[in-house]
Amino acid sequence: MSHAAGLALALTLGEPAGIGPDLTLAIWHRRRELQAPPFYVVGDPDFLATRARALGHDLPVRRVTPRQAVDVFATALPVVPLQSRVTATPGQPDDTSAAAAIGAIDRTVADVMAGEAAAVVTNPIAKSVLYRAGFTDPGHTEYLARLAERATGRPVMPVMMLWSPELAVVPVTIHIPLKDVIAQLTTRLIVDTGRIVARDMAARFGIARPRLAVAGLNPHAGEDGTLGREDIEIVAPAVAALRAEGIDARGPLPADTMFHAAARATYDVALCMYHDQALIPIKTLAFDHGVNATLGLPFVRTSPDHGTAFDLAGTGRADPSSLLAALKLAARLSTRTPAPVS
Repeated sequence: MSHAAGLALALTLGEPAGIGPDLTLAIWHRRRELQAPPFYVVGDPDFLATRARALGHDLPVRRVTPRQAVDVFATALPVVPLQSRVTATPGQPDDTSAAAAIGAIDRTVADVMAGEAAAVVTNPIAKSVLYRAGFTDPGHTEYLARLAERATGRPVMPVMMLWSPELAVVPVTIHIPLKDVIAQLTTRLIVDTGRIVARDMAARFGIARPRLAVAGLNPHAGEDGTLGREDIEIVAPAVAALRAEGIDARGPLPADTMFHAAARATYDVALCMYHDQALIPIKTLAFDHGVNATLGLPFVRTSPDHGTAFDLAGTGRADPSSLLAALKLAARLSTRTPAPVS
């Protein structure tokens, strides 16, 4: 699904009691200075107007259809209304929070799949709030994949990439306890992940032959088996399989020497074996402007790489850098269309 000229980005409200609405309002308020790409918010217009006043922003909010958003963006915050009202206050989710967060995701995906929006950008959600309301998916990414499968009738394997100009990382296993990583980590999972990363880095990011650096699981990539045989038996065969498919992959590499500046210059994406192996380096290098980009979907989806920050909601002190980076990356990526994974 390629980007069509004149389409805005579809931005979810996220958890209404969190900082997502604050960041959205701040970016629209400073849209010219920040060179923000046109977007519309799926949410409750009255709620957004009330939050804007509480933050000291005197800004107009206008109800729109997705196709009207680009023209409206210069003079008012375009909002595609949710059917439900939102009454949550900063830092205090209520019984309207989950319906607003889920409804916004549903609508943005429907809009982009229908060709009414260029890409999906998601504000942070509070999974605990959604779970209490009966939400059954582990998180945003899995729910988006389920919506994509429902819309296309084809299975989807979403891959989480954390991207910044300094570094891009992909955790092969994600939100699982460290003690479960070895059981979940398979050669097939690494190969499937690497294949999607290579495809989308070429098709979305325009890198003709993406270079994948594959981290070892164990210290020193297992040190020839003396520190564990997983790198010999699981990771190395995956690298060989990727290379046999013509993908520029190398590894397993010792993770402790992969992330200094000279090393980062030798690859485009680091495939890491578990969550913190990937997220510690990128959050060290790009804490304020890292972007969560979901690869493997039939549409572009990005998100700021932070949470709801209930303690900052309503204070005006939340930093919009990551959401702005997510919007700009979504605008950039939505100009390209990946070919299907074979």
